[in-house]
Amino acid sequence: MNQQYHAPALAQGLQILERFGQGTERMRLSEIARDIGISRSSAFRLVQTLKVLGYLERDEETKSYRLGSRVLSLGYAFLASKDVVEIARPILERLRDETGCSSHIGILDGNEVVYVGRVPSLQPVATNIRVGSRLPAHATTMGRMLLAYRSESEVKRLYGRAKLQRYSTRTPGSYEELSAQLAGDRARGYAISHSSYEQGIASVAAPVFGAGGAIVAAINVSGPDGAIARQIFDSTIRDAVCAAARAISSRLGYQALKGERRHA
Repeated sequence: MNQQYHAPALAQGLQILERFGQGTERMRLSEIARDIGISRSSAFRLVQTLKVLGYLERDEETKSYRLGSRVLSLGYAFLASKDVVEIARPILERLRDETGCSSHIGILDGNEVVYVGRVPSLQPVATNIRVGSRLPAHATTMGRMLLAYRSESEVKRLYGRAKLQRYSTRTPGSYEELSAQLAGDRARGYAISHSSYEQGIASVAAPVFGAGGAIVAAINVSGPDGAIARQIFDSTIRDAVCAAARAISSRLGYQALKGERRHA
């Protein structure tokens, strides 16, 4: 490297971001300083800059930092053709064939779920969702899964002061309602919707975990409500989605701890 054009602060900031991409979900300031080999005050300035720009987020409960949504925004184009989506695609295709429903994979960006992969149903009537579509996380099954495995402080930061838009009588309209719904989703390991967001559309979602154990995406299937008997949708279809999510997680290197329940 030509040292004449070297920017040490930029290099150190990128080193910090890289540390979070090596199986570490959260780090304290002291850990960041030690890993990068800089003083705590220097680490603080770098971390604060990355936080202001949206590349890092601070968890007030644990006093630690994690990657922010801006990092995900930079990676959308890459993610759409590599890594999670590439690994998930054959499994989503099989899921589509098994269920007859359109299958999708999405990630969280702020309070929205971004669709980064889609395998459309072969049936004449299919949900009209495109890659790149953004939907409200609190009202959708994939969004609920992505929020369910976030910290309480992060969800409260996103929704604690806002009145949530109701898209149906089943959509949570307040932080308290959403928090209760997410607790149930997390306990079950999946989220089901019958016309909660879009009238006449049924959906079921499950979480996808990375090698470090953090949630990295969610998948779902959706289709016209009533096209499949609700009893079948809420059992057989649900089980197929959960199995597909486990398969994707496994291929990403995730290994569930003994006794851990993250999928039904």
